[in-house]
Amino acid sequence: MPVEKQIWLYHRRQMSESLTSQTNATPSPDALPANGSSSPRDLKDPKLYNNREVSWLEFDMRVLQLAEDPTTPLLERAKFLAITATNLDEFVQVRLAGVHEQLEAGIDAKSADGMAPQEVFDRITSGIRELMDRHAAAWEDDIRPALAAKGIRLVEPDRLGPSDLAALDRDYNERIFPVLTPLADAPGRPFPYISNLSLSIAVRLHDPVTGEDAFARVKSPSEVLERFVPVGDDVFVPLEAIIARHLSDLFPGMDILSHSFFRVTRDADFTVSDEADDLLQAVEDELRRRRFGEAIRLEVSEGMDPVIQDWLTEKLDLEDLDVVTVRGLLSLGDLWQIHGLRGYDELRDIPWSPIVPPSLKRRDGEPADIFAVMRRGDVLIHHPYESFAASVERFSRQASRDPKVLAIKQTVYRTSDDSTLVPSMVEAAEQGKQAVSVVEVKARFDESENIGWVKMLEEAGAHVCHGLPGLKTHAKALMVVRQEGKGVRRYVHIGTGNYNAKTARIYEDFGLLTCDPDIAEDVSDLFNMLTGYARPKEFRKVVVSPTGTRNRLITEIDDTIAAHRAGKKTRIRMKMNALVDQKSIEALYRASQAGVSIDLNVRGVCCLVPGIPGVSETITVRSVLGRFLEHARLYLFERDGEQSIWMGSADLMPRNLDSRVELLVPIEAPDLQAQILETFDRCMADDSFSWELGPDRVWTRRTGNHRSVHAELVALYS
Repeated sequence: MPVEKQIWLYHRRQMSESLTSQTNATPSPDALPANGSSSPRDLKDPKLYNNREVSWLEFDMRVLQLAEDPTTPLLERAKFLAITATNLDEFVQVRLAGVHEQLEAGIDAKSADGMAPQEVFDRITSGIRELMDRHAAAWEDDIRPALAAKGIRLVEPDRLGPSDLAALDRDYNERIFPVLTPLADAPGRPFPYISNLSLSIAVRLHDPVTGEDAFARVKSPSEVLERFVPVGDDVFVPLEAIIARHLSDLFPGMDILSHSFFRVTRDADFTVSDEADDLLQAVEDELRRRRFGEAIRLEVSEGMDPVIQDWLTEKLDLEDLDVVTVRGLLSLGDLWQIHGLRGYDELRDIPWSPIVPPSLKRRDGEPADIFAVMRRGDVLIHHPYESFAASVERFSRQASRDPKVLAIKQTVYRTSDDSTLVPSMVEAAEQGKQAVSVVEVKARFDESENIGWVKMLEEAGAHVCHGLPGLKTHAKALMVVRQEGKGVRRYVHIGTGNYNAKTARIYEDFGLLTCDPDIAEDVSDLFNMLTGYARPKEFRKVVVSPTGTRNRLITEIDDTIAAHRAGKKTRIRMKMNALVDQKSIEALYRASQAGVSIDLNVRGVCCLVPGIPGVSETITVRSVLGRFLEHARLYLFERDGEQSIWMGSADLMPRNLDSRVELLVPIEAPDLQAQILETFDRCMADDSFSWELGPDRVWTRRTGNHRSVHAELVALYS
């Protein structure tokens, strides 16, 4: 390795260690409850915590309940089945795989909830089976027949009439058969590689000439062909069923004893060394290795030949408890294809088109000057109710074409192929502006796409870096430096969600457009820290992980406790995707013990247990699901009528607080504070698509069906 590279890596590693060393600092004694005594109960008691993995499965079960709900529009129910399936796939690839690794390594350390790895494994394995059984029943017994009654039929080939069957056979011969590759497992031939999450057909064969038996695997190529092949008007046949009908064409001269469908899930979690000479190449190498990760789960169709199942289990080095029998169709994540059918609007939610934010609407036929709007005051954008394209993308596009703009800097964690943000950066670089992108090439499951963006940006002459060693860059920030008069002004966007045009249409997020000098200076320092050798220092207004997020929020909690004890009106409200961090939970427990009212809106994993006498009696935890995916991270503290409101990219999870660069920004304008408070209160009032967590650790769906935050906000923004 060149000496210059070694020096660079040394400085970057030292900076990363400096950041991390500040993460676990505990609040000073003065910040702790000043009641002169210890807490009435040990806040590290395992009985006060939910298990993270179990809570994840409970979240997936809540999504499944939306698919089971007969009041949900039918095609939306199919969508929620697809979401449940893909969520569970990710859980198995990452979380179950992680528990597997703990067991194989002989790790017996208990988590905060007191559960050892073996107990966690047993609980989540049982939970996965229960969820998959309910998932299959919802499809086979309810949604599939209901779709058929509405004219959308998914059938086996033998249910087709003669003319449709003849058309299907022609399609097979002309389009499907040429793509197939049968792979045998026989003497002199190795067991075929089975890729992660691919749907396959296992075939048991007999050679009538030699009298030998053999096995083979045929992959259903749904990556290049549609999973559900159309036949006639909205009649579909599963691709694997079409292939199974023609197995004799793939194995001529052989007797086919049996066949079954199966699917393998592999360990997809991996670590890339930040000290690799070529980080992009290292990530690409790991992506290739991911395809060959250890098998974790084997899904098999109901009625599979036991001989085939034993063959697969042995070859994949799995135990019987790793095998899950699925009734009906496998791989229902592919139901997105059915959800996307044209027509059938009556089977979907009423369409919603995001509006242009009022302050950014056209004036006299011309688009509003975003820079002029921002100079008049901060602008809060609420997605998906307000348009991502008409706000964030327009901001970037205007900057790339403005001759007074000197530089554009942006973080990229997850983006989409139809977003104009990266192309705008390319355009800016081609025009000679300083274009800087901090691209996180280790964003799980988005690595390949991000590598592609890196190469495009570099070819255009943009400056690309990958953040700090050991820390993923998860902050959402876009900064524009513009020449104005004899100086420059910085314009900034800070968001709670990714710069992704696709997800911005279905993810609920907030974004702040501001040219506040202190915030802009802070974001400028953050970019310099990410791209250069700058040491972390005190920020003026923003809060950054891993140096300060946990400590700042705990300080806010403790200040609220002190205000409550002083007889002032207090309240804590938080909205996030996940609440896992033990120190943050302990701080919330202390606030509850002091009598502070606490409302938590946690969409997914929640390790805090509300309603425990003497610990969390004043805490309410609710989860809102439904039409849009609640994604914004908001932290609201009220003390004597004054509001301290923070929004940004960080959930209260150890990875966000200790292992990522995150960014929180204060919302100071009273009108913007009021907008956030109103939105939060609508979420907590939802009694149509909301679940409440009880002291018994059970999530119960709220009933009433009078209020839906998504319906109310659609109406508000219409």
